[in-house]
Amino acid sequence: MGKDYSKLKKPEPAMPGFVKKALKKQALMDTYKKRPAYQQNDYLGWIHDAKIQEEKEKRLHQMLDELQKGGIFMGMEFDESNKKEK
Repeated sequence: MGKDYSKLKKPEPAMPGFVKKALKKQALMDTYKKRPAYQQNDYLGWIHDAKIQEEKEKRLHQMLDELQKGGIFMGMEFDESNKKEK
């Protein structure tokens, strides 16, 4: 029998200061926090994984735009009726 991987969790990336600052400046922190944990983690990991600062900024702006518009996650439609409330 193989190993049981069911309890493994992907580590949550820390939110960089420039992301936190942008979310607060755009008044989108609550909107961000209402997104499912996997989306929060994917956004932060995606921004973090960019190799150059220009790409990090581009990805940040995409995240902010999607949060502002609602119903979009990583360029795909997202049913927000299932989003969590905090």
